[in-house]
Amino acid sequence: MKNFVITIGREFGSGGMDVGRLLSERLGVKVYDKELLQMASKESGLCEEIFRNHDEKPTNSFLYSLVMDTYSVSGYTASSYLDMPLNHKVFLAQFDTIKNLAQKESCIIVGRCADYALAEHKNCLHVFIHADKEFRINHLMEGYQWTADKARDMIAKTDKKRASYYNYYSSKKWGDARSYHLTLDSGNLGIEGCVDMILKYVEIKKMQ
Repeated sequence: MKNFVITIGREFGSGGMDVGRLLSERLGVKVYDKELLQMASKESGLCEEIFRNHDEKPTNSFLYSLVMDTYSVSGYTASSYLDMPLNHKVFLAQFDTIKNLAQKESCIIVGRCADYALAEHKNCLHVFIHADKEFRINHLMEGYQWTADKARDMIAKTDKKRASYYNYYSSKKWGDARSYHLTLDSGNLGIEGCVDMILKYVEIKKMQ
């Protein structure tokens, strides 16, 4: 079969990356998160620091759709690409890196509109991990040694940023069950429970 890919969208503090890491161990495939920034930097020729500064940040440029149409025909050599704002270049570079990665290997990809980038990849499972606010606050306090107020503030800011980024670039709604194959509550299931549910889906769909 073709390579299978599991993409994971996640609310901040819900443990989406923890789910990805445990899935990686159970399936014997790599999980990609920040590593995509370095890969996209190498493939595009853009400085890695640029990717870190623009990572999963939304844009407000009304020129985006016009530029995308031209880029899809001409690629990195198009004058439209050369004149494009940096955040668009960052998105497109990651978009291409994700598609290339899915052609090379089975893997797990966290965030970065990976489900949208792989919309045409047949052997995919798109998951969204969420949890109630109390669970996420406690998870972040434990993981980062933050105060409850700090965790609450970071949840609000990070979720807003991720939603804006996803909604803009994918034309779908971040966290909407219709945008994914599975939406799982890590507060109720726990990290291992989420992984078990995902693996059951993989088994039923015979993705491996």
